[in-house]
Amino acid sequence: MSDKEGSVDPEVVPPEAGGHSPALADDVLPDTLYLMPIPNRPFFPGQVQPVAINPKEWGDTLDAVGEEGHGLIGLSYVDRATSDGVESRQFPEIGCVVRLHRPPTPGEHVGEFLAQGVKRFRIVRWLSDKPPYLAQVEYPRSQGDRDSDEIRAYAMALIKAIKELLPLNPLYSEELKQYLANFSPNRPGILSDFSAALTTAKGDQLQEILDTLPLRSRMEKVLNLLRREREVAELQNQISSQVNEKVSEQQREFFLREQLRIIQKELGISKDDRTSDEEMFEERIANLTLPEAAQKRIQDELQKLTVLETGSPEYGVTRNYLDWATSVPWGVLSKDRLELDRARRVLDEHHDGLEDVKARILEFLAVGSFKGEISGSILLLVGPPGVGKTSIGRSVADALGREFFRFSLGGMRDEAEIKGHRRTYIGAMPGKMVQALKEVQVFNPVIMLDEVDKVGASYHGDPASALLEVLDPEQNGEFLDHYLDLRLDLSKVLFICTANQIDTIPPPLLDRMETLRLSGYIAEEKLAIAKHHLWPKQLQRHGLGVDQLKINEAGLKYVIEAYCREAGVRSLDKQLARIMRKSIVKLLETKEEKLRVGKKDIEALLGKPPFQPEKLMRGRGVVTGLAWTSMGGVALTVESSLVHTLNRGFKLTGRLGDIMKESAEIAYSYVISHLKDYGCDSDFFDISMVHLHVPEGATPKDGPSAGITIATSLLSLARKERIKRPLAMTGELTLTGQVLPVGGIREKVIAARRSKISELILPQANRRDFEELPDYLQEGINVHFARTYREVFEFVFHEHRLDKSLH
Repeated sequence: MSDKEGSVDPEVVPPEAGGHSPALADDVLPDTLYLMPIPNRPFFPGQVQPVAINPKEWGDTLDAVGEEGHGLIGLSYVDRATSDGVESRQFPEIGCVVRLHRPPTPGEHVGEFLAQGVKRFRIVRWLSDKPPYLAQVEYPRSQGDRDSDEIRAYAMALIKAIKELLPLNPLYSEELKQYLANFSPNRPGILSDFSAALTTAKGDQLQEILDTLPLRSRMEKVLNLLRREREVAELQNQISSQVNEKVSEQQREFFLREQLRIIQKELGISKDDRTSDEEMFEERIANLTLPEAAQKRIQDELQKLTVLETGSPEYGVTRNYLDWATSVPWGVLSKDRLELDRARRVLDEHHDGLEDVKARILEFLAVGSFKGEISGSILLLVGPPGVGKTSIGRSVADALGREFFRFSLGGMRDEAEIKGHRRTYIGAMPGKMVQALKEVQVFNPVIMLDEVDKVGASYHGDPASALLEVLDPEQNGEFLDHYLDLRLDLSKVLFICTANQIDTIPPPLLDRMETLRLSGYIAEEKLAIAKHHLWPKQLQRHGLGVDQLKINEAGLKYVIEAYCREAGVRSLDKQLARIMRKSIVKLLETKEEKLRVGKKDIEALLGKPPFQPEKLMRGRGVVTGLAWTSMGGVALTVESSLVHTLNRGFKLTGRLGDIMKESAEIAYSYVISHLKDYGCDSDFFDISMVHLHVPEGATPKDGPSAGITIATSLLSLARKERIKRPLAMTGELTLTGQVLPVGGIREKVIAARRSKISELILPQANRRDFEELPDYLQEGINVHFARTYREVFEFVFHEHRLDKSLH
């Protein structure tokens, strides 16, 4: 038999002790082999491990090996060998012949077999390229002198590398014991194959080791794999060590705490959770003045707590209840500061303007000072956004020396937010009133209910209805929270509510509150607020010193008049912040230490102004009216035009609401029926198509207060006479010519001042409203009061004084 076919190789692996496959004496190997692909990684000589197969696919191959009788089969690494359609061209040239331990008998389809690697083989030619694969093979020898010093040095390096791996992974130790039990360490070829099989390298890298016949090259490649394996093992050990260290530290801390707790308990130093909870609640109760009902309920719950297991859900529910019930400041009242001078000083420091609101608050404090105590009260501050409603509430609390709590009702849809949840629900909590009392720790705080006009309603309930009990002085002395199921005395609480408008507040709720209106600010008030409050606050917020950035009064006035015409000062605050930011950029770029901002610099900082100086429209049929909106007062122009004289008609435009349309119809009817009385052609409207328009057509407008304005516009058109001087008017008109009172007088006067209109016509019934305005609002305004439209007509067209004018 030739060397290629069956010569003995020094690197051939002998049969294991125990006599496996004794038919092949002297390890003479056959020149034909049945081949089988294996996935993941190749098989190496000297390796012993089970091989899993698909018996349906490779059962015939094992049957053929069993019939041969020698129990040998060639294993070749084929990536994704388990996929369908493995072809003979996918087999690598070199594989490993293995000996089957207990070869299966024909017909016995097994799912795995134990294989021992014997020797490399090389495919010479295919005898069958379909399963079962059969090929003529040869057995190549390892190349190189295994007794040379270089090979021995590489062998020692391999053994050293394996020893370095042993402490890192105990599995390497088992593999090494198995190797030493079967092979001599002086066989470098088997040693390098064993070392390669020991690693977790990829299949292609291991196949490269199997393909390498020169011993030196093979051992060099294996050394590189072992070094990489050691690096990976060290990193894995490092990660495991860090994880174990954290876990061990937590376990150690846990055990030490448990030991400490047990030792303290044995010595009587500490107590268990139940005892600690009981003592905590008892200590809280001792510092409170509990009503009789609350005392009884809390004692009952404490008794229940003593018989419950600490791990039971009921214990947690009861403990939470006691925590809330004993956190309420029963009987704790803060001492009010009733010095009127101090209160006036605090209010003036915090707010410019709002004199009527300040006066009402001082009246409230004066009554309390006279009685010696301040009882609860419910105030409603109504005004446009940004006029200081919320900040007034804080100022009141500061003036009284009371604790302050604020929460917003905007969008609230669940009554449980006010009155609490029933204790039977998971996650139940008390209502906002109990939460407020717990936070402020007194029973007489100032509680601000913001956005009371924006309370919603849903299937969960109606929070506005729940507020009826809270805000009723006759009922809130026994307010019932659903969670605590205890009566709370809220009669000492000062409630301050805020709203932008009262139309959306339910009448029963509105009836329980005293309404104070905060109208918009005029330019002079905005200037004072900007100088005393907004500008210093922005300087502090942006980290600037008082001398680093200054703005003169002309600049502030220009910002107010050209950029911020809303009723409040929120937009003004934002514009001042923009000036700050852009000025800081300029300071950093120019390296200057100080910067001064004047009127001429404003447009460069803020851009073109959105508001131009108002020019009152003049002409026949053009009249200026005054209107009130939730954003404050505005001056509206009403204009009438004759379209044609072909037929009678009356057209309205300007996005008018139903009430304003009715006012226009009333004015139209009144004017037509009194044309002769006012010196007009009696048939003017019989042949005229009249178009009445209120500019700013995108803005919705509604309300009855434009009645006399529309009538005056129609008469101006019919008389072909324009109004000769700037004036504005407001008042509801009836079909009989009566002028009825309207609301929002303060806002409308402010709008007239902003538009630089100094002459007004108001209903006689609104005289008291005007006279109650501060002097600085009345100053420079010539107001005429009218009971009937005839008086309005005389003043507008004949320049005749109707009544005593106010200056």
